[in-house]
Amino acid sequence: MKDIPVFDKESGLLIASVPERGSVADVLVSKEGRLLKDLEVGSRIGTSSLLRVAQLRRARPDVRPEPIRGNVDTRIQRVERGEFDAVVLAEAGLVRLGMAGRISERLTNEDFMPAPGQGALAVVARQDNLKVIEMLKSIEHPPTRAEIDAERELVWILEGGCKVPVGALARTHGNRIKITACIFSIDGKEKLLAERSGHVQDSVALAKEVGEELLKKGAKKIEETWRTVYV
Repeated sequence: MKDIPVFDKESGLLIASVPERGSVADVLVSKEGRLLKDLEVGSRIGTSSLLRVAQLRRARPDVRPEPIRGNVDTRIQRVERGEFDAVVLAEAGLVRLGMAGRISERLTNEDFMPAPGQGALAVVARQDNLKVIEMLKSIEHPPTRAEIDAERELVWILEGGCKVPVGALARTHGNRIKITACIFSIDGKEKLLAERSGHVQDSVALAKEVGEELLKKGAKKIEETWRTVYV
């Protein structure tokens, strides 16, 4: 889900179904199963997510986040070969690949807010294929859909107004939903946070309020710290 574009309105596609969500957490896979707090100063931690880079710098400013590419297995192998001391990955991906045993630590949402849509799957179909769309409703999970719609609305508002990585998490509890979002300066020192709670039917409207609050708190100012990354 988190790789599905929010701004692509001319594709002729739509998210036809959203199955029940998996874990939203980020996890650490490290040499010898070390926890983040126990990694040595200067340890190389692989991630290509700018959001994770900022949060790593906030949690452990003495380690070195470095870009890493490749599939999950390739990234873990690079840790085993000693090219990296650890990597940060999505727990849901490791679980779905049967590799949960490689996890050294589950990172808290408080310290590592997930990317919008993390842990969820998007079943995409052509907008004009009504038969397929109707069939896919059988695997729709309404609580997850409400969470995803809220998180993607935040991306629409914040990335429409400023180019900063957005951390977002919406969680449903019965007919209620809580939406939390944050953005960081590139060094991780500054964090803007906003949240709302309300009826699940109002998820998108609540998300819009959260995004607008972050813009009022100075999201555009934080954008300045990211400009060199996007050049």
